[in-house]
Amino acid sequence: MGTHVIKMPDIGEGIAEVELSQWHVKVGDLVVEDQVLADVMTDKAMVDIPSPVHGKVIALGGQPGEVMAVGSVLISIEVEGAGNLKESDKPAPVTAKETPVAPKVEAVVESKPAAPRTAPVCQGAVVAREADERPLASPAVRKHALDLGIQLRLVRGSGPAGRVLHEDLEAYLAQGQSNASAPVAAAYAQRNDEEQIQVIGMRRKIAQRMQDATQRAAHFSYVEEIDVTAIEELRAHLNEKHGASRGKLTLLPFLVRALVVALRDFPQMNARYDDEAQVITRLGAVHVGVATQSDVGLMVPVVRHAEARSLWDSAAEISRLATAARNGKASRDELSGSTITLTSLGALGGIVSTPVLNLPEVAIVGVNKIVERPMVVKGQVVIRKMMNLSSSFDHRVVDGMDAALFIQAIRGLLEQPATLFVE
Repeated sequence: MGTHVIKMPDIGEGIAEVELSQWHVKVGDLVVEDQVLADVMTDKAMVDIPSPVHGKVIALGGQPGEVMAVGSVLISIEVEGAGNLKESDKPAPVTAKETPVAPKVEAVVESKPAAPRTAPVCQGAVVAREADERPLASPAVRKHALDLGIQLRLVRGSGPAGRVLHEDLEAYLAQGQSNASAPVAAAYAQRNDEEQIQVIGMRRKIAQRMQDATQRAAHFSYVEEIDVTAIEELRAHLNEKHGASRGKLTLLPFLVRALVVALRDFPQMNARYDDEAQVITRLGAVHVGVATQSDVGLMVPVVRHAEARSLWDSAAEISRLATAARNGKASRDELSGSTITLTSLGALGGIVSTPVLNLPEVAIVGVNKIVERPMVVKGQVVIRKMMNLSSSFDHRVVDGMDAALFIQAIRGLLEQPATLFVE
């Protein structure tokens, strides 16, 4: 028997160190060639590290959340034959597919020894957990369960380590269960449990980028109210006429089009600021980042060359990228290179928000929810569909007057939608 040592691979692009995000194996596990051993996080993407050999795991080189240098020992595997222990100076090559996803299992640390538990009783999509037991689930799944009126502790999880997924909620509903099936007493039981979650992987990268953006850029926000009645009527008409053949349109492709047209007069918004070199780069190409919430956190896939896309082309690309991001299949290139960002919380958009810049960009346009309100139009009180745009800018680069005029230009385009297509 021998030992095969796998070192932290050189992922390229001058990266000297990466973060170990998650182990998929533990000491004592038998592994086969091409089995994924671990996930490591670079600045932009998660990389799977596969095993080049069959064997038994005898040592792990680090803990999740640890930053490891390229070339350091990642894992040791006992193999048949001599192994490579004496000749493993070169890092193992990377053959894994990169996927921008964070660890699928949150690290849970109890503040005191847990009381012995009986094994959960499962029946179909239902599982009986103790009242103080917190099942593994992403924030999006917890929100979905709340919206459906489902007590998450009653749902059987099919994900890693029993993690509850969206499809588990659907299976639970399909089985005819409801919130009323839970014992009433359990809802009022005292709870003393605590949960600690390591900030690692994608969540750490998001935290670092948000902190960096707020510390480096001089943020200021501008909010404007927009009457979207006309453009919503146009959207409904186009969907009725062309939805079956070309696909349904949301408001987002109209907003992308409005950005493209408005940027012709405000090129300073479609820019990147290198604050170390003190250089502003204005770009002709409009690469719109569309902030997308996934189970692992906020991602910003990029609609490239939005200036050359039709409404349906933009809609299809937005949908494709959002699906890829949520499924953890968006590539590194699809998650980088934006020149201006559009962010929306959809129906949860609230009245006002203060979005954080996506550095090194200098502008981000935030979309709030649409509400029907009485408005005075030509002396008459009428019901109109109203929406706020809550946008943020880097005051080091963008003057307040220019920001206001830019959003006013977008407002004019959306309130008179024909102007979106007049050249």
